[in-house]
Amino acid sequence: MDILIITGLIVAAILFLLIELFLIQGTSIAGFISLLCGAAAVWYAFTYIGVFMGIITLVVALSACGIAIYYFMRSKTLDKISLKKNITSKVDKSAEESVHVGDTGTTITRLALIGQAEIGGKVVEVKSVSGFLDEHTPVVVSRISEGMILVEKQN
Repeated sequence: MDILIITGLIVAAILFLLIELFLIQGTSIAGFISLLCGAAAVWYAFTYIGVFMGIITLVVALSACGIAIYYFMRSKTLDKISLKKNITSKVDKSAEESVHVGDTGTTITRLALIGQAEIGGKVVEVKSVSGFLDEHTPVVVSRISEGMILVEKQN
């Protein structure tokens, strides 16, 4: 009966460990339950069976956890539950394509380096090169780099 209890606790510890590592990532209740079941199995073996069986239980529990992780990672289970969808959509950059260096406009939002401005009748996302700018500040496009419109305060 003691061996059955210890085996059940070790199996539960392994299952909750696999759940913790591969399904619920981060520190969660499954990790604590896994640790509790493993510790309970070793404690039970030390207390009710003896020191020698406690050491054997500890070695078997650690080995079984390592082997379970190894075989779970080698199995195709991770491929079955993994996300296979590729994102193919792109950000709409049509407004940025119509803006050119030297165009003027006004900020719509406060530019704490990045915000929105109306340039040429279109609302676009811009980045300030001259520090923080309040809303309704006149700006001029100084350059366009990698799809980002860089503006500075108009003199």
